[in-house]
Amino acid sequence: MSTILLVDDDQELCELLTHWLSQEGFAVQACFDTTSAREYLDHHPEPDAIILDVMLPDGNGLQLLRKVRTEHPQLPVLMLSARGEPTDRIIGLELGADDYLAKPCDPRELTARLRAVLRRTVHTPPAAQSMLVVGDLQYSPARGVANINQQEDIDLTLSEGRILEALLATPGEPIDKQQLALLALDRKLTLYDRSLDMHVSNLRRKLGPHADSRPRIVALRGRGYFYSL
Repeated sequence: MSTILLVDDDQELCELLTHWLSQEGFAVQACFDTTSAREYLDHHPEPDAIILDVMLPDGNGLQLLRKVRTEHPQLPVLMLSARGEPTDRIIGLELGADDYLAKPCDPRELTARLRAVLRRTVHTPPAAQSMLVVGDLQYSPARGVANINQQEDIDLTLSEGRILEALLATPGEPIDKQQLALLALDRKLTLYDRSLDMHVSNLRRKLGPHADSRPRIVALRGRGYFYSL
C-alpha cells in the first residue's frame, strides 16, 4: 500500500480526498500547514508521494517544495493550486514538482495522475542496473544522480531522470514529445500542457551545455527532443 502525504489547509477537501484515496488503496496522512508537514517528513519514514497545495496558512507550498527537493530529491510531488495560475504552475514545475493540477480537480483525475507518478518509482528498466554513459555524461538511474566528467553529483528529480534515461537510450535520435511523455511521465500530454517542456528545461539547466557550448538536449520543432553527441 502506497503512503501519500496530503498537505492542504482545506480540511473538508482533505477529508474528501482521504476518503477517496483510501478507497483506491492508498494510506493517506493529512497535514494542514507547512509546519506539520515538515515535522512529519522529519520524524516519519519517507512517504511514497506528496500531494501539496500551493497556498498554505503558515507559508507557501512552493517553499516546502524547495525543502523536499533538497532533502528528498527523488520523492514524487504533485502540486495543487486553487488559483491554477500559469505562473504558479511554471514555478512549481521549475522547482521540481512532478505534476500539477488546478483545484477544484476531479478525484479520478488526481488518482490517475498519482498512479502515473507512482508507476515511475516502481518501474525499473534493465538500464537501471548499471551506469548509463554517453560521452562525458554519466547517469545512475538507480540513484537518480548524474555527473559530468566524473565531477560533482547532480541530483535529478524522478521526472528529470526518466526523461534523461529515455533520451540516452537513443542519443542523437529525436523522440516525439508524446512518446517521451509516455516514457518519462507515464501519461499523454494534454492541450496546453507544458510540463514536459519544463522538466526538460530543468534538466538542461542542471546538466549545462557540452564543453564546446553546444546544448546537450536539443528541441526539433515538430519532432521532439534528442540528446546531442
